[in-house]
Amino acid sequence: MSFSFDVKDELCRLPLGKNCCMLSELTALYRTSGSLSFHGFGRVQVQYRVENAALARRIFRLLRARLNITPRLHYVQHARLGGQRTCVLTIGDEDSQKLMLALHMIDQDEDGSIRYRRTTVRHPMTRRCCRSAYLRAAFLGSGTMTSPDKDYHFELSTTDQSMIKELSRLLEKCELPVNTYQRKGQTVIYLKGAQQISDTLALMGASNSVFAMEDVRIRKQARGAANRAINCDEHNSERMLNAADTQVQAIRRLVIEKGLRSLPPALQEIAQLRLDNTDLSLTELGQLHEPPLSKSAVNHRMRRLMEIVRQLEAEISTDATDTQEESL
Repeated sequence: MSFSFDVKDELCRLPLGKNCCMLSELTALYRTSGSLSFHGFGRVQVQYRVENAALARRIFRLLRARLNITPRLHYVQHARLGGQRTCVLTIGDEDSQKLMLALHMIDQDEDGSIRYRRTTVRHPMTRRCCRSAYLRAAFLGSGTMTSPDKDYHFELSTTDQSMIKELSRLLEKCELPVNTYQRKGQTVIYLKGAQQISDTLALMGASNSVFAMEDVRIRKQARGAANRAINCDEHNSERMLNAADTQVQAIRRLVIEKGLRSLPPALQEIAQLRLDNTDLSLTELGQLHEPPLSKSAVNHRMRRLMEIVRQLEAEISTDATDTQEESL
């Protein structure tokens, strides 16, 4: 199963919470997964359509616990979508009116008559617990996130522009950034930062998912540090080999022109060690010396050798120029 599925499964198993929080969840779930249909003689019917059976069970429990409504549950099989199954919760006329009254979609006069106010839901979310419940239900109904092993990406998508505004205000109150883009006629709110997504999961109540994500995050950081160390070692090794090759070529030039005996004994020894061990570092060369030398001492002698070679090359260049002038 995907990481997004695991997060939703954890959220569906959370306790229902207080009455205000249950109503906040029902509000967001109605806006993402609900529909309202009118029948003859003023009869109405509310349906919730979801693909996740665990979410269907949560909606069923919310309706029973908060409004004492028992919806009828049935499944619709989609032959064109590879046999995918949709869970449909259907609420009868009287119970639909009870739900719409709780969601401030209708008013009821003292004589019991019903007056329709709006077809969209309006529910105040002044408490932090209600905002968390609303965000949780919005993610359950229309959200998804990429596995942190691959990328950090969390999103909520809907065609309901008023819900986009509500979610944007909710995220801003929780000090989370609001980023949006358009995709196939829908507005998508998304988060990209690992810390932002972790904070959002914690706000929704998915504590186990937060720990799982932090575990992935730590492992990715450890792998990144190891890769950087390996790359650094490879770069240092390549640089050391290039320097050793330059030293070997210079010493060979010196041997051809003047011979090793032209050098002081200390430099003769280090030059011979370098010629015999072309792939060793300065530290390793020092360990082969009798008595052993420090890296600093070997480096000092090697610099003296290179300076002698540069002087030799300068002399050869000068002699060549003088010879050319005499021939002219």
